[in-house]
Amino acid sequence: MKKIIAINGSPRSGWNTDILVREAAAGAASAGAEVEIIDLYQLEKYTGCISCFGCKTEAHLGTCICRDGLNDVLEKIRSADGLILGSPVYLGDVTAGLRALYERLVFPYISYKLDPPNYNSRKIPVVFILTSGAPEGCYADLLKRYRENLEAFVGPTQTLVAADTLQVSHYDRYGWTMFDPDKKKERRETVFPQERQAAFALGQAMLNSI
Repeated sequence: MKKIIAINGSPRSGWNTDILVREAAAGAASAGAEVEIIDLYQLEKYTGCISCFGCKTEAHLGTCICRDGLNDVLEKIRSADGLILGSPVYLGDVTAGLRALYERLVFPYISYKLDPPNYNSRKIPVVFILTSGAPEGCYADLLKRYRENLEAFVGPTQTLVAADTLQVSHYDRYGWTMFDPDKKKERRETVFPQERQAAFALGQAMLNSI
């Protein structure tokens, strides 16, 4: 049975990113995969890359040697047959939690050599999900950058963006006058279900590429 690791990089359980990651995971499971969902913000303390370069030494080529709450996650990804990553956009980038994982996953594979340029000889398919309260198209460059790096060092990457999302249940509680709560709620009821279906389909299709 194929093993898929699904990573929720949002600290908000039950909201947009969490829902879409679980939809993609359900799609993979429906196609016969064993799926494990990991919530990054429930792990023990961890950091991003600390630039120790241990992953460039002969004994540990391509493997992060930093010991913290990400060790088991990185090992599971390295032995998995597919990877689902999801994050909301915070201040123009993925969350700090997912960025830390991304650094620790990708940087060890960069060899700084002409041959081989990549220590990862076992590419796996990736589904990369972004959610944002901003309008469609705002983070095209961000998405492109992550997709290109994931494809270069982890494996072929499919993407899904859910934009203009409903961020909270009651906008009046915060006085957020730049948003139209009614339009946000309407989109949640009409468009977000389609994005859930798209996430499910991406997870399902992942198995066909393995």
